[in-house]
Amino acid sequence: MRERTYLDHAATAPMLPAARDAMLEGVARWANPSSLHAEGRAARAALEGARERIKAALGWTGELIFTSGASEAARLAFRRGRTEGAKPIISAVEHDAVLRQVSEDEQLNAPVASDGRVDLATFGELLRRVAAGHGRAALVAVQHVNPETGVIQPIAEIAGAVAAAGGALFVDCAQSAGKLPLPSADLLALSAHKLGGPPGIGALLVRDLGRLVPEGGQEQGYRGGTENLPAALGFAAAVEARALVGQEPEWSVRQRENRLLLEERIGAAGGAAVCANGVRSPFTATYHMPGMSAAAQLVRFDLLGFAVSAGSACSSGTTKQSHVLRALGLPADHAANCVRVSFGPDTRREEVERFADAWTALAGDARRRAA
Repeated sequence: MRERTYLDHAATAPMLPAARDAMLEGVARWANPSSLHAEGRAARAALEGARERIKAALGWTGELIFTSGASEAARLAFRRGRTEGAKPIISAVEHDAVLRQVSEDEQLNAPVASDGRVDLATFGELLRRVAAGHGRAALVAVQHVNPETGVIQPIAEIAGAVAAAGGALFVDCAQSAGKLPLPSADLLALSAHKLGGPPGIGALLVRDLGRLVPEGGQEQGYRGGTENLPAALGFAAAVEARALVGQEPEWSVRQRENRLLLEERIGAAGGAAVCANGVRSPFTATYHMPGMSAAAQLVRFDLLGFAVSAGSACSSGTTKQSHVLRALGLPADHAANCVRVSFGPDTRREEVERFADAWTALAGDARRRAA
């Protein structure tokens, strides 16, 4: 069989051995953490231990509510974190899971510049408008790292403006947790399977629980359902394995070099990275190949042994144009020829070089067909 190369880590990452081992430990603890007997109390202690381990590894001093993933974390934040009567302010390039929380007529859209970052002048005006009308700003949603382009938003500047306006900032950290230092915000969404943990679990980090309204039986009353102890233990182990301490880790530097190598090769073959002039993550980028649709590229790359995607995982199965690329002002025919490539901490240089060779060959084939 042809050797396979996985370059779709932004969709989901392989589970780390430490996370698998921790899940097996959790499976052995069969009791319900909400039960009062000795077995239940032992399971509860393990669950709370996992919670504290994740907070410590991330340097988070607020509260942590376990969820089924970042999508549910966004739902919890929006359903119970909004300012009454004030429209939420949402960046134009948020993940679909965030955009789905409110309809277009219920939100204010914060546009982005050509480099993929929020237009801070327009954003500031939106904050002032909402604060003037409601006494304080609404809930604001700006992701940390875009799942398609890899663009890193200036969260520190945005957080300062939101705090000054009396608002609350929600940051989707699904693509950055365990890869970049955690930003400062009021509410943050995490996803375990994006950083080497198990699927089906994530967390909402909350600075002040007073922003939320309890409605469940578990998780301090903020979420219903039996706690997923095995997944929580796997989540904790994965976060600890990817904990960032001090300077940028070697594996991040290596992936930055891999991305630069790939972009040099793609540029030489007539392609280009989307938001090439932006501040971007070492791990994720979207590339335009002239003359070949994303659908055709995905099939050809898959046959050649490469797993890549078009758009974010939650929308890549659709045929509609990416709202992220549309917000960047890319023409529809240009956006239709873009695919996403995303690395993991252990992606090897030789894998990237093989993909660059395949990309160059496909781009050459597209040029010949167009001639």
